[in-house]
Amino acid sequence: MILISACLAGLNVRYNGTSSLDERIQKLVLENKAITICPELMGGFSTPREPAEIVGGDGEDVLDGKATVVEMSGRNVTELYLKGAYATLQKALEVGATRVVLKEYSPSCGSVMVHNGEFNGTKLVGAGVTTALLKRNNIAVFSEETISELLIAHK
Repeated sequence: MILISACLAGLNVRYNGTSSLDERIQKLVLENKAITICPELMGGFSTPREPAEIVGGDGEDVLDGKATVVEMSGRNVTELYLKGAYATLQKALEVGATRVVLKEYSPSCGSVMVHNGEFNGTKLVGAGVTTALLKRNNIAVFSEETISELLIAHK
């Protein structure tokens, strides 16, 4: 089974109440090859919610206690991001998922790049909190930008 970011399957769960529909990803869900998850909602957030970014590093650093996740207003929401990451890991283990497709650039789901923590649109190389935790547990993480690799491997 594959876990998919709910926003990529067309559900309006992003911080601003929108989706990031990718029809290739939605097709996996419709064919019962994947199930949707949203680490932020699993962590206790609602939709819409204030934008958040990792300050002081990336998801690896958050897991190691060296960085935080902060909303634009300055509220520290690290614990909610950690809660969502661990809930996602638990779900992956429950369904036997060895591959996950998550939304790039998200402080939770980014697999290659995340925002730099300054809320100015600048991105840096690094993983989101959920991605970092999944990778530490030997679960392959893809994004909508690298989904072709997964689709080729899945045939």
